[in-house]
Amino acid sequence: MPASFFDTNVLINLASTDVAKADRAERLVADGGVISVQVLNEIANVARRKMHLSWDETRGFLSAIRSLLMVEALGVQTHEKGLALAERYNLSVYDAMIAAAALQAKCDTLWSEDMQDGAILEGGLRIVNPFR
Repeated sequence: MPASFFDTNVLINLASTDVAKADRAERLVADGGVISVQVLNEIANVARRKMHLSWDETRGFLSAIRSLLMVEALGVQTHEKGLALAERYNLSVYDAMIAAAALQAKCDTLWSEDMQDGAILEGGLRIVNPFR
């Protein structure tokens, strides 16, 4: 079944002071989807360093996200696929690992504010900027 995969930046917007972005992110997440452990790690980093959340607040934010979205585990197979995607599509390694996890989870949409809007990877994963 086609599904949505969320990049970190989209989920960070759930806590944005930009009401339009926060509302759009909330509507997308309400429909469900998938994230990876990498996304959770990146959210934790942003929550602590940029949002200045306490550890309890960071854990609460992560817990809320995990309750709404499925989490795709990462392994060597994801890593190898990510390296191949980085090379083939000239993606950063971190973006390629997100895309690899999305492909592994059989998603057809990768919601990302950072990656190339409209790009199609491996003939089936479309990158969409939800705020454009």
